[in-house]
Amino acid sequence: MEAPQPLTAFIFANGSTDDGPFVQRELATAANAWIIAVDGGARQAQYYGQHITTVIGDLDSLDDDEIAILKQQGVDIRHFPPEKDETDLELALLLAAQNNVKRIRVFSALGGRLDQTLSNIYLLALPALRGLDVRLMAGKQQAWLVYPGDTTINGAKGDTISLIPIADEAQGIRTTNLYYPLRDETLRFGPARGVSNVMQTDSAKVSFTDGVLLVVHTLGRA
Repeated sequence: MEAPQPLTAFIFANGSTDDGPFVQRELATAANAWIIAVDGGARQAQYYGQHITTVIGDLDSLDDDEIAILKQQGVDIRHFPPEKDETDLELALLLAAQNNVKRIRVFSALGGRLDQTLSNIYLLALPALRGLDVRLMAGKQQAWLVYPGDTTINGAKGDTISLIPIADEAQGIRTTNLYYPLRDETLRFGPARGVSNVMQTDSAKVSFTDGVLLVVHTLGRA
């Protein structure tokens, strides 16, 4: 089956449900989105009432009856062997990127297993995703990677912003409209200095010259 060609893909992983304001905001924009379920993430998509377009993975988390029902519903099933280099979520992200999706939202990718949670965060750094708008959504949080240059964070006064270097160190960081300002400074892998800053207005700005930062935006004071 030929993949759809929307600008947005919603990917449902097989982690914790973790419903909340950020999740519901995104789901409200689901019209015409490509709904991709990652193996057992089909149950997560169904929980949120989403009409699944594609299921991808080794299907070890779905039973035969569930798979049969999905096929009856016309869902595109992409079955991979369990012996593979990529995780099922990685396959889903690559599938979306290969089909020219520009905006990707990933749900139910956090919680449960720490190794899977960390791996899912690191997947944001896949080269195929560079230049795309890819975010992990969970409850009242969203997380995404930013690269050197200027980034505007839209939210509300009082929201919590954490800036976490995930590749060695990020240099030349300058912030605007955050309570604890950074002025041409470096955040290093290990120390938690960039955690739990607070927006002073409805938007904040982060710029830096080198490295990669994980931005975690939490509604309100965390």
